Amino acid sequence: MAVDQNKNDLELSAPREGIRRGRRIFLKAVGIFSLIGSLPSTLWAFFIDKLGVRTVEKDTFIFEHSLKSLFWKIKKEREPYFLIIDGLVKNKARLDFQELMKLPQVTQISDFHCVEGWSVKDIKWGGIRFEEIVKIVKPLPEAKYVVFHALGETYDRPQGQYNYVESFPLNHLLDPKKECLLALTMDGKPLPHDHGAPMRVISPYDLGYKSIKFVYRIDFVKEERPGWWTLANPIYPIHAPVPASRLRKKS
Repeated sequence: MAVDQNKNDLELSAPREGIRRGRRIFLKAVGIFSLIGSLPSTLWAFFIDKLGVRTVEKDTFIFEHSLKSLFWKIKKEREPYFLIIDGLVKNKARLDFQELMKLPQVTQISDFHCVEGWSVKDIKWGGIRFEEIVKIVKPLPEAKYVVFHALGETYDRPQGQYNYVESFPLNHLLDPKKECLLALTMDGKPLPHDHGAPMRVISPYDLGYKSIKFVYRIDFVKEERPGWWTLANPIYPIHAPVPASRLRKKS
């Protein structure tokens, strides 16, 4: 019985620690975000060497590149990965990972700017331009925005939102100057789990929380929708352009 009780205690403590960790990240980010615009531009020029891992998702799944499938850790079950595309479109779609890899692929080198004030320069991403998705599903005229949904659940549920979401204007995603990408690779290798496998959004001229990881669904909608962090605290605006003083290249 003592062994079982210890096991239960560990199982209960893990989610609590995850919640505490998520809140620590949240509070830290809120504090730093409040300083944006007040710090000297020279401080924003500081770059670190490695892209940090910031996530609010529970550690319940992993994408297995070799099998092109998701493995759910608690249930110990596998299932094929599909990118679901629906909403205000003429042709709804359900693409597996191999189909995504067969779409025209591009690479780009971009800087990544976190809301916490640090940046990483010259990350090489590979993946799909959003126009390839548009060609497949043909959005209806009233589809002005796009909502991305992430796999899994988050430790906290701001306003009842259990999974990570982010939205963009459709014209933003299609603007070549914005260099938005549905990333499948990083530095020439399959996208790692910590950085959003199987797919993440890269929007280089927006702060990092807009670059949603673990994407499994794309929804074309009529109206803008606040993302997970905006729901958690309005200090994170829906539109989050990187301050000009932090950019090495202008969009």
